[in-house]
Amino acid sequence: MMKALNGIGMAVLWVFVYASVAYGQEKPIQFGKETLLAAPKEGAKAINWINVNTAQDTWKREKDVLVCSGKPIGVMRSEKIYENFILEVEWKHLEAGGNSGVFVWSDAKPGEHNRLPGGVEVQMLELDWVNINAKDGVQQPIAYVHGELFGVGGVETVPDTPRGTRSKSVENRCKGKGAWNSYQVVCVDGAIKLSVNGKFVNGISKSTIKKGYLCLESEGAPIHFRNLKVTVLD
Repeated sequence: MMKALNGIGMAVLWVFVYASVAYGQEKPIQFGKETLLAAPKEGAKAINWINVNTAQDTWKREKDVLVCSGKPIGVMRSEKIYENFILEVEWKHLEAGGNSGVFVWSDAKPGEHNRLPGGVEVQMLELDWVNINAKDGVQQPIAYVHGELFGVGGVETVPDTPRGTRSKSVENRCKGKGAWNSYQVVCVDGAIKLSVNGKFVNGISKSTIKKGYLCLESEGAPIHFRNLKVTVLD
């Protein structure tokens, strides 16, 4: 009996170790700061990020910059769940047509086919994406490229500027590859407003999910993040 239990224990331990090696970093990555709007004197706290379904080397810190290789497709999530908050983050693509984003109010449960979780995605596409992904020789509008807001994994929203079920930016303020872009994402009671490089250009309301993890997305192309800050409004 003891031999059998020991065998089971070793098998469970092996599965745990294998999963840790196969699906990500051995310990959470600290990146960005969290502050409380109601108690700023308490000081900022580091945010821990936990790999969900990417590789061990998909994410790494280089001083104050979080580097994502873009492969494989997947996400890492915040350790904590957030409800009402302001997210500030800077990002830049390194390749033409690069694809990425951040999920808010996410369940952090990858889809069976697309490897991405449920939640509301704040799109981060490089400007040349419209040329690379032209349909029948027709370029898609540049406003679709950056800052689209849309529900994923069954999440529904009401778009401020509809493109089907998605909401598109009313103005292109995004910079191309190699340049830093700044997002400010205000998330309150099922509504989201997005500022791109200092101006609010998009929003959604009546989200069917209003609480969840933050997820940073790896989607095929290298991307860098810096100066991430979450201000908790509750």
